[in-house]
Amino acid sequence: MNGAESLVRTLVGAGVEVCFMNPGTSEIHFVQTLDRVREMRGVPVLFEGVASGAADGYARMTGKPACALFHLGPGLANALANLHNACRARVPLVNIVGDHATYHRRHDAPLTADIEMLARQYSKWLRTSTSSADVGKDCAEAVAAATAAPAGIATLILPSDTAWGDDGKVVAVEKPPAPPHPGAASIEQARAMLKNGARTAIILGPPLTQDEDALLCAGRIAAATGAKLFAPFNVTRVLRGAGLAPVESVAYVVDQALAQLREFSQFILVGAAVPVAFFAWQGKPSVLIPEGSQVHTLAASSEDCAGALADLQDALGAKTAKPYLQEAARPPLPSGPITIEGLASAVGALLPEGAIVVDESITSGRGMMAATKGASRHDWLVNTGGSIGIGMPLAVGAAVACPERPVLCLEADGSGMYTLQALWTAARENLAITVVVFANRAYQILKGEIAALGGNPGPRALDMLEIGRPDLDWLALAKGMGVPARRVESLDDFARALRDGYASRAPNLIEVPL
Repeated sequence: MNGAESLVRTLVGAGVEVCFMNPGTSEIHFVQTLDRVREMRGVPVLFEGVASGAADGYARMTGKPACALFHLGPGLANALANLHNACRARVPLVNIVGDHATYHRRHDAPLTADIEMLARQYSKWLRTSTSSADVGKDCAEAVAAATAAPAGIATLILPSDTAWGDDGKVVAVEKPPAPPHPGAASIEQARAMLKNGARTAIILGPPLTQDEDALLCAGRIAAATGAKLFAPFNVTRVLRGAGLAPVESVAYVVDQALAQLREFSQFILVGAAVPVAFFAWQGKPSVLIPEGSQVHTLAASSEDCAGALADLQDALGAKTAKPYLQEAARPPLPSGPITIEGLASAVGALLPEGAIVVDESITSGRGMMAATKGASRHDWLVNTGGSIGIGMPLAVGAAVACPERPVLCLEADGSGMYTLQALWTAARENLAITVVVFANRAYQILKGEIAALGGNPGPRALDMLEIGRPDLDWLALAKGMGVPARRVESLDDFARALRDGYASRAPNLIEVPL
């Protein structure tokens, strides 16, 4: 078999069954292999930023390594913004990047690039294969590296002659070692903190926030000690809703986060870092917890976080405690003119059981998490790295991973324009995604931030933050990608559109003018 086939068969043997791809000439042998290795599903995209974002969403929802295929250095460069987000999400992802044949690189052909330099920023493991005989082994090591705690991105660069060489071998992937336990001293320090009477916050990182058993354990600890559970604002994935331990997200806005955390003098971190502001602001702190707070890392992201949490529960004698659980409660279905509060209430009132919510509506959607906390069980995914344009690709990956579940994508119009090609893939694969585009014709978040600087911004500054003139026509854009779309003019229209979108079990888009 050739090197490309050994690569694909090694991936499939390791449980990697989907590849999001925008291939070119140097990756054509990988594409040909799809007809011989039918266990691998290729999902085509029109832009590499969709492939990297979709692979992220797939990995978040399955916990398995995702795979993305890129064409040489420029193709990888197109994917980097959403690879930044995937890196911050700590998801297992194997990137395959085609390159010129080893003997061709010296000729400096037009597409020649330093691919390793481009990939190094976001790759925990990086290698260029040198022969077809080594491709299977290199692939197996890439998968093992991507899945070892903490999970991350492994990038394998495949020169085309290593893909077409005929001495490829399939290699089994070694199971990664179990993450180390943080140790008894760490458990004891956390136990002592929770027993000293000081107000304590426990901040949970991935994958604890998506693990029901870990959440129940954290809920018992909170119930037994009075601690409160938080997750970072940029949480990878959180399982939430009625019957689950409630985990509050740290606010994005600095003043809101400071108010949210000021009552706590102790912070216990489990696979998470101390919360910090996304950006520096004059006169405001970068670190969001009170100055002088005691901070203890119960377990780092590279350690056994779930095991440490379970041991802390036992040390506190909380194993039989009744955990804090979110009560079932939905907001009433609103009616009348469109308001931000009404939109959040409508989403909370109608969110289906088992929904996956992808939220990239940082301004228009700030009330969404509060309105949905008592809804039926669902998953919530956000932009983990702050590089916008993740929403619709993330939804595509989540829908490919979980085809039986409805996906709701809450999208800002400005962010949506970065990767609207994801709509084409949603139509092509007939994915059950309802995309809600909040069309405020502006980079509204930047308007708020320029206002926070004080003073009176002039018309030329404000004009840079407008995305009207001409207004984006999301109905036409969606239609051009093969996705049915409708524009709503009231909360009643919005509720009907949501119901119809969920019932369709197909891609659809709702434009909400604001």
